[in-house]
Formats: sequence, structure tokens, C-alpha cells
Amino acid sequence: MGQNLKIVGWVSLGVLAGALTTVSLQTVARGTLAPLPLEELQQLASVFGMIKSNYVEPVDDKKLITDAIAGMVSSLDPHSVYLDKKSLKEFNEGTTGKFVGVGIEISQEDGLIKVVSPIEGSPAYRAGLKPNDLITRIDDTAVKGLTLNESVKRMRGEPNTKVVLTIFRKGDNRTFPVTIIREEIRTQSVRGKVIEPGYAWVRLSQFQERTVEDFVRKIDEIYKQEPQLKGLVLDLRNDPGGYLDAAVAISAAFLPENVTVVSANGQLAESKFTYKASPEFYQRRGGPDALKRLPAAIKKVPLVVLVNEGSASASEIVAGALQDHKRATVLGNQTFGKGSVQTAVCLDSAYRMDNCPNAALKLTTSRYYTPSGRSIQAKGIVPDVMIDESEEGNLFAALRTREADLEKHLTNGQGEEKKDEAREKAREEARKRLEEDAKKPLADRRLPEYGSDKDFQLAQAINQLRGRPVMVSKVMTERAEEKKEN
Repeated sequence: MGQNLKIVGWVSLGVLAGALTTVSLQTVARGTLAPLPLEELQQLASVFGMIKSNYVEPVDDKKLITDAIAGMVSSLDPHSVYLDKKSLKEFNEGTTGKFVGVGIEISQEDGLIKVVSPIEGSPAYRAGLKPNDLITRIDDTAVKGLTLNESVKRMRGEPNTKVVLTIFRKGDNRTFPVTIIREEIRTQSVRGKVIEPGYAWVRLSQFQERTVEDFVRKIDEIYKQEPQLKGLVLDLRNDPGGYLDAAVAISAAFLPENVTVVSANGQLAESKFTYKASPEFYQRRGGPDALKRLPAAIKKVPLVVLVNEGSASASEIVAGALQDHKRATVLGNQTFGKGSVQTAVCLDSAYRMDNCPNAALKLTTSRYYTPSGRSIQAKGIVPDVMIDESEEGNLFAALRTREADLEKHLTNGQGEEKKDEAREKAREEARKRLEEDAKKPLADRRLPEYGSDKDFQLAQAINQLRGRPVMVSKVMTERAEEKKEN
């Protein structure tokens, strides 16, 4: 969907789209367990026995049970998931920002894999791969015909194993092989730069384990380059969320100490909480407070937050907190609307999630609320200023899935909801535009890369900070509440 919506290959395939807390559900559950429904459990055992004895082919016991568990959990809502060993690995890669591979950010171009950027210090970086290099083969397999995800899987592997990439370098008009030894890669979830004298841009692509450290480092770099910073754009577009404590920390970087960032309400006492802009609410396992290294001026610098329909969960927490406390002006499109909290727990109580060996449960345990008490579940954050995604309008926004589009999504507790037929029509029209746009050369496509000099919404955010006129959308309005069934 244009350069700015490219799939980023180094991000885990199972990217986290929910805010996390760490609560020992096993302990709580044992103390509050309701009587088991014996009749229904007997039915389950009967079905299991019938499948084992009557099914046309032998069925593995373990697979039957794990599939039953997965089905039970997935029937609750789109964000509750049973994580088996494979999906657990992908989950941890997405949240920690670590994986084993070659270390490149990639997109797809003309059926080949395009190197957007090698990750600094990675094996690919040391091997001399450059932006715009095209990968034509991975070992003996031609890339043409593979999906982006299939290519990513082939480049991933075990540490200290080799992969041979065949590279076509346009500038030199030559093809050559590069042998790379795989190793653990740490992704960067924070990018940023000075856009023009006095004004800077920082983009968070996900709230990972290292996001706060990377954010502090990037802000420090910006202030060294621009000590008299006059305005900052915090870009949360297409940020699917991640760690709750990282969202609280990023909010705290800009807010006065001890003000409320987010609250939550669920069944268990542990699911009812209020997080504030103080170290005790965002420091992980008692580590040092990274925010103390930030320049003091960050608390007062004029701030604009950019969001769109792909901004979800933790990014909505940040946008909602800064908006409610009137610390920032929120620009862009109405956000995704994921106002629920997931608790991830290793099913072996002897292990934490980050070293869980076999299986885990990610379960929706709370609805969260902005400081003013708003639930944004299935609604989202409404920007202070609505800005189209391009000068031509919202060309592809309808293609982005929102919380309200998901089957079995959690409601605001106000009754059943109906699908929006007008939105379905808009999605079909946007799909046709995307197909047409994909046929054009990359430089001519209508949605440029975020942070580039052709980024329309970013240009409007800078205008807002400079006190210049902003091209406010003439067509966007706040999304109506989902219609309820009678």
C-alpha cells in the first residue's frame, strides 16, 4: 500500500497488537476457581473418544487437545490467543524486538525483495548490502513467486548458520552472491530526524522491550543536533501497540510527574489498575529510569502526535493521555479502537513469558480508559485536527482493518453492533485504487514513505507547530457509533 505501508520483514510475522501486563493468573485462578461444568466436560471427553475411535485417519492426541484449547480461547475475542511453541517464539520475537536472521528491513518490488535498509551492525550491514539492492535468490530458491513472508522465513534460521543471497545492484547493473552468517538481531522500533531547523520527527513503529531506551537515545541525538528545538512530531501511524509499560514511559516523557496515563477495569483485582507518569509504573524489574537522561526541555516542547487507523492499543494509550492532558495536538485519522488489555502468561508457572518453553495464554483481562475516563474500545481516538493521508484525500484508509471490523470484537458493553455497508463499499473502491497504484513505479506511487519530504501528513504537522495554515480534511468526520441490533 505504497512505501509507507510496506511490510517490514524484520518485524516478527506474528507482531503483537495488544498492550501487555504481567500478572500471575495461575495463582489467582486457583484461589477463585468456579465449580467445573462436569456435564459439558463429559461431552468433551465423549467427542474426543469418538474422534479417536471413529475418524477416517489416526489423529494425534496432543494435536486434538491443543486445537480444542486454541478454539476455546479464540472464540472469546480477536486478541485472546493460545500460543503453542511455534507461535510463542514468534510472539516473543515481536515483543522483544529480537530474532535470528540477516538484519534487513525489506519490501517487495516487481516480485523481488528490495532492501529498504540494512540494520546497523547486522550481518547484512557488515556484508555491504545497500538500500535499493534487490534480492533475486535465497540459497538455491528464486525469490520471484514467493510471498514476502515466505522469503522472510527462508532468511531466518538458527544462529551461526549461513544463507547465500543473490543480489542485483541497479546502480552497478550487476548480480553477485553474498554469503551471510545468521545471528541474533535487535530491531529498531524508533526512527527520527531533524526535518528542518528547529523541528524534528520521531516515529515509533511498535512498543517493544527496547523502545524506551531507543527513544531516549534518539531524542538525545536530536537535541545535540538542534539544542533549541521549537517543535516535535511524535509519529504513531500504523503502530500496532505492544508493551503497556513502554506506552506509559513514552507518555511520562512528555507529561508532568504522577498524572494519570491510563486506567483499566476487569474482573480480577489485578485487572483493575491505574498507571501514572512515575517510574514505579513503567520501570521493568527495577532497572534504571531511562527517562532521567532526557533533556528537561522535552517536557515543554510543542508537540504534535500523528495517528491513523493503524494506530492501535499502546499507541492509542499514548495519544489519548497526551490529548486528555492537553499536552499535544493529535492530527491525522481516527485510530483503530483497541481499548482492551491482554495479559500474557506462561502455562508452566515456573517460567516467565520471556523464557517460556512450550505454551502460553494471551487473554483479554481488562478494558482500558484514557485519563478523562473515555473507553475507546471499537471507537478509537478522535484527532483534534483531521488530516487526509494525502493531498488527494484518504485513498487507501478504508483498507485498514479497525477493531470494529474484527469478528467477535469486544464491545463497549452497549449491545450488539452491525457492519457498516458504506464502509464495505469504500473498501472495495480503495482496493481497486491500490491495484492501479501498484502498477506504477515506486517513485510515482501516491503514498510516500513516512518521514520523507513527500509525507503529506507530516508536512501538515510541521505547519501546525509553526503556526501556519493546515490543510484540514473536508470530508473526514468522527466515526459514528456502531449501530446496534434491536
